[in-house]
Amino acid sequence: MERCSYVMPGAEIRRPSVSLFWLPLLSVLDLIPPGVCNLLNSSTIYSNNEVSLAEVDIYGFDYDYTLALYSNALNTMIYNTARDFLIENFKYPEGIRKYDYIPNFAARGLHYDIQKGLLMKIDAFHYIQLGTVYRGLNPVPDEEVLRLYGGTHHVPLHQVSGFYGKVSRYGPKVKQFMDIFSIPEMTLLALANDFFISNDIEYDPEHLYKDVSVSEAIGMVHIKGYMYKWVMQDLEKYIIGGEETYAVLHRLVSHGKKLFLITNSPFSFVDKGMRYMVGKDWRDFFDVVIVQADKPHFFNDCVKPFRRLDGNGDLQWDKINSLEKGQIYKQGNLYDFLRLTGWRGSRVLYFGDHLYSDLADLMLRHGWRTGAIVPELDLETRVVNTEQYAQSLTWLQALTGLLERMQMHRDSQSMEVLQEWLKEREELRLRTKNLFNPQFGSIFRTCHNPTYFSRRLCRFSDVYMASISCLLNYDLSYTFYPRRTPLQHEAPLWMDQLCTADAKPSLE
Repeated sequence: MERCSYVMPGAEIRRPSVSLFWLPLLSVLDLIPPGVCNLLNSSTIYSNNEVSLAEVDIYGFDYDYTLALYSNALNTMIYNTARDFLIENFKYPEGIRKYDYIPNFAARGLHYDIQKGLLMKIDAFHYIQLGTVYRGLNPVPDEEVLRLYGGTHHVPLHQVSGFYGKVSRYGPKVKQFMDIFSIPEMTLLALANDFFISNDIEYDPEHLYKDVSVSEAIGMVHIKGYMYKWVMQDLEKYIIGGEETYAVLHRLVSHGKKLFLITNSPFSFVDKGMRYMVGKDWRDFFDVVIVQADKPHFFNDCVKPFRRLDGNGDLQWDKINSLEKGQIYKQGNLYDFLRLTGWRGSRVLYFGDHLYSDLADLMLRHGWRTGAIVPELDLETRVVNTEQYAQSLTWLQALTGLLERMQMHRDSQSMEVLQEWLKEREELRLRTKNLFNPQFGSIFRTCHNPTYFSRRLCRFSDVYMASISCLLNYDLSYTFYPRRTPLQHEAPLWMDQLCTADAKPSLE
């Protein structure tokens, strides 16, 4: 029986010439719809839910990685400072200092097994994607992964970190990293693990996690204000896309929209960045400005009252009975915010980068519209638009269909071909994964399932985009319609996707 293998453009493939079914000679390129390699645009806004901008009167924004996007230089500084803190304050071996930051090693949405010291990608059904489990800088063989997890690659719900991605002292031991600021933390964990393993030094992965995490080395960078100081001292080096932030705010206000800002960052930091991006009168754009809000607690409790800051950023002692334009407020809570503004329901669209801290409560508890900022879309859409990706995915899908049809035949010749096809399918999956990130692949898909991150993205955001500048491409009365993705039992009627230039990506 003739094997059907992956071929380069222009080459021909023939399925096994048996009585199971017959298909003519084909080229992989024959299976690819015309224009598919230019289908996606990184400036597109993608919708999980139908949203009419004509119904939105109030736009809210987070600051970090929403209004202000940062260069990779910031991740490098966070990593270097936290690494040196481990060495100088926790007396970690000096040899760790030789490990420089690796910009493209980790990816957002990964999970970390605190007890085992493993970094991995998990899909929407809590299954580990084999081939994406790393101990230090080295992949863990699939057989070892299965042994470590009791003969399965499923991670039970009770082992995964809580709703906001946090790990309690006595709770779950698998931590999810959801925000972009967590990438230096994942990288430091991997590199520190690698140092101990490479040098055959006995250590406890749980102690390492605690020393690196947001409560210690990484947390010190934020709590002691190092990150704020670096950015404020060199805005041009760290902040990108400021002119587009100005354009978005100006356009919204000129169309009569109300704007507000809710951020965990301090006023001095936000003020310096906004002056750089928007101008000294940036506060004129906003009807309400709230700093050091302590999200996600701002959205889910009613304990902290609002405090007003004066022009120098000093706390005032007056009782807050209204939220006034031109004033700066600190802390507070959403319940008082709703009571004082009356801004409720689908009239409000709030943008943020953290699916839990920024968006989850607003959608689940309060009915606001939510927009997720996912800068990784820029790279992902560039990959999806390549001919190499289109060819790999097309043949992978075709090969999977052949496997599905062939599996009923149990003669030795058919079984031999099936095994060859299964091997080729794994090779194609690996090749497709590596186009995005050699270690972990796309942040949106495992081999075929959505990732754990992707599932949360669909659950907690009505729309998502690479940056708020994508709003500049749409009329403010535009309605976003989600593509009707067929359920497994439904007919694959996808003509709306074939006829629309900004169809959603089908990753890996």
